[in-house]
Amino acid sequence: MELTKDTRFLIIGLGLIGGCYARGLAKHGYHVAAVDQNPESIRYALAEGMIEKGSEIPTPELLGRCDAAVLGLYPAQMAGWIRQYQHLFRPGTLLTDVCGVKSGVVDAVQEALRPDLEFIGCHPMAGRELSGVQNSDERIFEGANFLITPTGRNTPEAIAFARELGRVLGFGRITELDPGQHDELIGFVSQLTHAIAVSLMTCNEDPNLQFVTGDSFRDLTRIARINEELWSELFFSNRERLLREIDSFAGQLGRLRRALAEGDQEGLREMFRKSTRRRAEFDRPAPEENA
Repeated sequence: MELTKDTRFLIIGLGLIGGCYARGLAKHGYHVAAVDQNPESIRYALAEGMIEKGSEIPTPELLGRCDAAVLGLYPAQMAGWIRQYQHLFRPGTLLTDVCGVKSGVVDAVQEALRPDLEFIGCHPMAGRELSGVQNSDERIFEGANFLITPTGRNTPEAIAFARELGRVLGFGRITELDPGQHDELIGFVSQLTHAIAVSLMTCNEDPNLQFVTGDSFRDLTRIARINEELWSELFFSNRERLLREIDSFAGQLGRLRRALAEGDQEGLREMFRKSTRRRAEFDRPAPEENA
């Protein structure tokens, strides 16, 4: 399916990211509708002009009219939702998602899907420390990474559609990964960083901390304001990979501690030099696209 201005989108779940999709697509002139069980979210999105139509429940009208549906659901909900409501989609509808884990999720959804529908996994690598459609802002996508996780069940047309969707929403780099590779990398760059932020905020309960912190602590712990239901589900969905990353991090923290405890100034400085070199690579201009 080709992405054109006539493409009709349906957002299933108007949370923060679903809301950002709705804002971004509406801003570029696409037709957007939404389903969300919270009537306040629907009313807000309608009032903001983010969507043209909305409902608290999936209806034949909304699901049957869309060309592409974006599933903004928790990982454990997705396959069950598909089994319950896929009969309402017309043949040829393309489905995608915004889920932060892919192993198990992509396979389960594709296994449950009717043969005349197609699902392709996507993961917008952007977010905010606040949740809900009221805090959505499509500008968080500008320059960010957009990950696509195709499988052997996906057509070249669906992959091209996902790439174009990432470009329309303003992402800076679009990368294709298989679901397992995605979860391996996400275990490190996303889930481990959240685990570290949470640990920092829970290892010292001094009530005066907020009066003495500087930018470094605030930057490190911004993501510690966390949706406990979603992130506990993400952690457990990727448990074995995340455990390996936590062990690897603990090993490096232990190495730093030993250098400090043993007075190994050169060893400590070498860790600092390596860290500086590695971090500098993140600031280099990226290629326009990496497939």
